[in-house]
Amino acid sequence: MPLYNTLDRNELLKKIAGESFSRITLSFYRYVQLNDVEQLRARVFKEWQLLGILGRIYIAREGVNAQISIPEPKFQDFKDWMQAFEPFRNMDLKIAVEDDKFSFVKLKVKIRQKIVADGLDDNSFDVTNVGNHLSAREWNEAMASPDTVVVDMRNVYESEVGHFQGALLPQAVTFREELPEVLQLLEDKKDKKILLYCTGGVRCEKASAYLRHHGFEDVNQLNGGIIYYAQQAKEEGLSVKFLGKNFVFDDRMGERITDDIVSKCHQCGTPSDAHTNCAHQGCHVLFIQCPSCADKLNACCSEECKHILSLPENEQREIRRTNPIKDVQTLYRPVIKPIA
Repeated sequence: MPLYNTLDRNELLKKIAGESFSRITLSFYRYVQLNDVEQLRARVFKEWQLLGILGRIYIAREGVNAQISIPEPKFQDFKDWMQAFEPFRNMDLKIAVEDDKFSFVKLKVKIRQKIVADGLDDNSFDVTNVGNHLSAREWNEAMASPDTVVVDMRNVYESEVGHFQGALLPQAVTFREELPEVLQLLEDKKDKKILLYCTGGVRCEKASAYLRHHGFEDVNQLNGGIIYYAQQAKEEGLSVKFLGKNFVFDDRMGERITDDIVSKCHQCGTPSDAHTNCAHQGCHVLFIQCPSCADKLNACCSEECKHILSLPENEQREIRRTNPIKDVQTLYRPVIKPIA
């Protein structure tokens, strides 16, 4: 049995559309020592595929980081599986705020050196000396203090469409680049109460330990990240301090937390928080585009890409072959030349 998907995207979408049940999208992570990751990868793929689970799972010797979509009728079976596997027992599952069934279309289980690429030498500091975990209520109370500094530990394309009020928003495109930038932003704030947040909490685990290693004493992190915060705030009737959308790394590209639109279309400047990838596959740049510009440019980032998209497929393939795509994370464009 191959440990990868064998159907094309259109077949997968048709299969999901024909499902008679709802799906639950969730994420989880844990730093835990895992042995024989190759065997674990094979087990997870085979057994989760039988449960109809789709999504992206990264396994490393240091732990697991996953974003998945589970058939609602199989949710209890999944939780039973997690409880039966000791390293994943009592896992904190962060259920998505919004779900349209199409967050993921296939199952991918990959082995990585780290569950989040951070560029750090984990032997150079105590990675277990993490910050204090704050509930949604505690987070709101801490934000009210004038001696508090809130830091968004996500990439610029995430924070651009949604963030906590008054937060420092680093302009890095990767977590690896962001850590030194955050140190620079906070260099004169070691006497402050530092609040860190990210999507589900995993990046803050490493970032909080990194800051403590560099002399910051009062370091705190939002327990469960933005996803869990939104759920807690709703359940407890708390004031929501997060504005806009929470960017997610699946086909939804975002889940709305509030109705605020805090970003603009990169092409015409009108309020918009809809991320898209350029329809020209040889470009595929990630950017924000309003419906009007999407219509004018056929969901492309430029007239050039619109033109290429209009060419016969064999010519498009040749262009892609001679101009191979780079890592999509390096292709984010906060500013694109406006269209006429």
